[in-house]
Amino acid sequence: MDCRIIKSPGENTLAILNRRKGSKEELGTPDAVGLVQGKLIEMICATDVAEKAVGVTIEDIRGSCPQNMILLAIFGDTASVTAAIEEIKRREKNGQW
Repeated sequence: MDCRIIKSPGENTLAILNRRKGSKEELGTPDAVGLVQGKLIEMICATDVAEKAVGVTIEDIRGSCPQNMILLAIFGDTASVTAAIEEIKRREKNGQW
């Protein structure tokens, strides 16, 4: 699983994510975006962990990957996105899915 955090995402970054996200709902301008990529089973577990850990909005990001990797975008304030990513990493490291 691969994780990244974008603090103060730029206008074009948000435009790309808005075009590719699963829902059509506009999210406005979040303080931060966490990106998590991995296998489908990992991404479902990561979504559950992030939602339970802090108040963030999570969207699946559509793409075409021959290895069937899935990308999630976690939108919210910087502290919440950081906490969500840290909890996902902790759970993965400890095998606590």
